[in-house]
Amino acid sequence: MIKFILTLIPVLFAAAAVVPAAAQTPRPTIVLVHGAFADGSSWSPVMKRLQADGYPVIAAANPLRSLAADSDAVAGLLKTIKGTIVLVGHSYGGMVISNAAGASSEVKALVYVDGFAPDTGESAALLAGKFPGGIPNEALAPAPLANGADLYIRADRYHAVFAADVGQAEATLMQEMQRPVTQAAFTETSGQPAWKSIPSWFIYGDADLCIPPAAHAFMADRAHAKQVVVVKGGSHVTLVTHPDVVAKVIERAATTQ
Repeated sequence: MIKFILTLIPVLFAAAAVVPAAAQTPRPTIVLVHGAFADGSSWSPVMKRLQADGYPVIAAANPLRSLAADSDAVAGLLKTIKGTIVLVGHSYGGMVISNAAGASSEVKALVYVDGFAPDTGESAALLAGKFPGGIPNEALAPAPLANGADLYIRADRYHAVFAADVGQAEATLMQEMQRPVTQAAFTETSGQPAWKSIPSWFIYGDADLCIPPAAHAFMADRAHAKQVVVVKGGSHVTLVTHPDVVAKVIERAATTQ
């Protein structure tokens, strides 16, 4: 009996060494694309949760200059990543991922977080105005450029319109750190969108005052989304106020075969 046990021990150790290696499969890289009036730091609460669960995560720099240029910038990043990718876009970032995903055959899923999912020929401005309740023009403050204008959200309207469910102090900080988007980026039309060939997931707040919830529902239905999560009372920044829920949707997209 003792001889049998001693003989078995090396076999068990060999099996223990082999099984975990065989069972482990590389996790997809999560690429997070921020939207207008924000930067990559807006993803910080979600990133922390994804990284804690073992996912490699990149917060892409979205220039916010034009849809074509922004999409090209993200597409270039995707080409540098080895292995499968889950591409996530917030707000205007949804426009960008819809146009950038085709640059890499490794993109396995798209996740729209309070985001635009355009069809060919549609712009962010068109989709935001398709249903009542989008961001009002008077909430935007244009800053003239040599060719066109940069758009900011007015300081006195930012909290109510963009981040109503964020505390006043944090909303003020977000407003003071906002990055402008060009007016041209909002009106530039989309090319062939990736959601027509890549599975998609959607999450948005039912109190979004930038993109009407009806527009979110319309876009998710049109894309035949694998899952749609509606956050009760959520504003346009569920990635900030409900990072646990957002991270779970992203991880579901990452693990769905």
